Amino acid sequence: MAERIVLAGASGFIGSYLADAFRAEGAEVVFIGRSGADASWGDTARITELLDGSALLINMAGKSVDCRYTEANRAEIIRSRTATTTELARALRDCAAPPPLWVNASTATIYRHAEDRPMTDETGEIGTGFSVEVAKAWEAALFAEPLPATRRVALRMAIVLGDGSALAPLIRLAQFGLGGAQLDGHWPISAARRRAGTGHAFRARGGRQRFSWIHIADVLGVIRFLRDRPDLDGTINASSPNPVDSRTLMAALRRVLGMPIGIPTPRWVLEIGAFAIRTETELILKSRWVVPTRLQEAGYRFAYPEIEPALRQIVEDRRAARKRAKAALTD
Repeated sequence: MAERIVLAGASGFIGSYLADAFRAEGAEVVFIGRSGADASWGDTARITELLDGSALLINMAGKSVDCRYTEANRAEIIRSRTATTTELARALRDCAAPPPLWVNASTATIYRHAEDRPMTDETGEIGTGFSVEVAKAWEAALFAEPLPATRRVALRMAIVLGDGSALAPLIRLAQFGLGGAQLDGHWPISAARRRAGTGHAFRARGGRQRFSWIHIADVLGVIRFLRDRPDLDGTINASSPNPVDSRTLMAALRRVLGMPIGIPTPRWVLEIGAFAIRTETELILKSRWVVPTRLQEAGYRFAYPEIEPALRQIVEDRRAARKRAKAALTD
């Protein structure tokens, strides 16, 4: 009988990738979510049925942070993470045979803005602000319930790169000749945004904010690795061992795309653009310098440890997918 893997939050970029990969390996993948899922949020009894006897629980549920941090959006970002995680814990508590491993998404943005040194699993310093409070509440919900039969891991994921990820808008910018570094600068922050912890303070100069990242294939690889390592639990940094800065990232992307020119983007342009498309500049201006010391010490070998080969694989895969789609339309 095929093993059953329970995946919560499968509608997103990461969840869809994981579902396809595990199904290709012959696993039965069942979903917890909203419409069309095998179990819906709020139906805890049905969620318990799916979890009972399963081999693995993966939770990627949560409203995207790619939005403006209005009061309503902030509340939903937190609720969508903590409420779903708490419900999964309740369901696991009622299982006769709960899964031995629960991998729950978290975020590497829990660490402070770092330009001076990397944030390791052991020595990373927790930051301040709305995004950090989200991560802290999410992890607190994961570890709140006593679940002695289920090992829990909070994956503090860096920005995940793949086809359909946060890389897509950067590719579009580079293709239009705007593939230079994103430059921080002074920008007025209202008192309300300061109180809410959503205003990004000017710090990194010259596009030197660190960009920690992980290829989507390594998210899958890390989860597989964790299944075979019962000694690993708690919080784990999931990021490439080789973070870069904004300048290096965009230069590598231009080389992969064959774009010789890349005009840098100053903060005032970024702020106007972020307002227009309803997102936040913190996502690209905060310096995230994160390294995966626990994974490295445990022996995990990254499929994509360097940024340029990772970008090249993603771009080539995007091109191949679009060629296949175009060919299918003409058949």
